[in-house]
Amino acid sequence: MPSVTTPADDAQESDESLMLRYAGGDIGAFDALYARHEMGVWRYVFRSVRVQAVADDLLQDVWFAVARQSVSYQPTARFKTWLFTIAHNRMVDHFRTAKNHVRMDAHGEEDDEHGLADTLAADSGFGPLRQLQSREQAAALIHAVEQLPADQREAFLLQAEAGMSVEDIASATGVSFETAKSRLRYARRSLRQQLQEFA
Repeated sequence: MPSVTTPADDAQESDESLMLRYAGGDIGAFDALYARHEMGVWRYVFRSVRVQAVADDLLQDVWFAVARQSVSYQPTARFKTWLFTIAHNRMVDHFRTAKNHVRMDAHGEEDDEHGLADTLAADSGFGPLRQLQSREQAAALIHAVEQLPADQREAFLLQAEAGMSVEDIASATGVSFETAKSRLRYARRSLRQQLQEFA
């Protein structure tokens, strides 16, 4: 009798194991990977490309690439590193062909008066003053991240959104460990200086 895996089993299984199961034809394993990583990849892509529709398209491209490359997948690195490397490469391709860039706090919809700052602001359970302060801090953070050079912004977002280690960031972006570490250090220093008033 074939063994049946349940969602609870998938929750405890490693990403690499799930990917190997998917490569073997288990669609449920893909669903588990998608559920685990969809939002992290989307936030990383969105905060890099700054346009919701483009981020949505790139997210779809990333997951299509995961599906296409599943048969040749080998767990030589962490799955998350492999996944974010695919996302990085899709964004590089996008930026090579893109002509217009939109501000990070715009969702691509003109009637949205608040944008990404609202998603970073305090929970509505706080009073109006705290919500306003939190929104101002979120807007300042968005602006500060936008001001980072592209390579520093990417390293920072990979760590902040994907929770990647310096080693994984280096692997995903194709640079040395020291270069990735340096980019993160400069990004943090710059963000600290820009956000000094909120400390």
